[in-house]
Amino acid sequence: MDNFLIQVTGKKRVFLYSPRDAPYLYLSGTKSEVLDVDNPDLEKYPLFVKAKRYQCFLEAGDVLFIPALWFHNVISEEFGVALNVFWKHLPAECYDKSDTYGNKDPTAASRAIQILDRALKTLEELPEEYRDFYARRMVLRIQEKAYRDDYR
Repeated sequence: MDNFLIQVTGKKRVFLYSPRDAPYLYLSGTKSEVLDVDNPDLEKYPLFVKAKRYQCFLEAGDVLFIPALWFHNVISEEFGVALNVFWKHLPAECYDKSDTYGNKDPTAASRAIQILDRALKTLEELPEEYRDFYARRMVLRIQEKAYRDDYR
């Protein structure tokens, strides 16, 4: 969901990464495995340097808009209090009704990921060379059918 990060007291550094940089963020679910964005382990995460980061500093009274789907990392520079205000901008039926805090993917995305996981499990039944071939075909099909032209 879209989010306002409101800094009440204290100071924070905030790093934002576009959804376009997801291939470089080493995602595990919806979170990046790269925790130390100032000193990433480039042997373990070599593509992380390709991710364009946007950095800002928040002090008491500052408000930062974090768009839906943007990845963020926050480092507290001193003790502080902050509030997040999330809001839904998709039609209500797109959200899981049990998701009070907006931490879950939209329901259609969750279903699609589950279907993809089942498809990948099914490919495990094939010999490696065939599995590789059909997995690449699946990726190409996803790119062809689901990627925006201005997003490639």
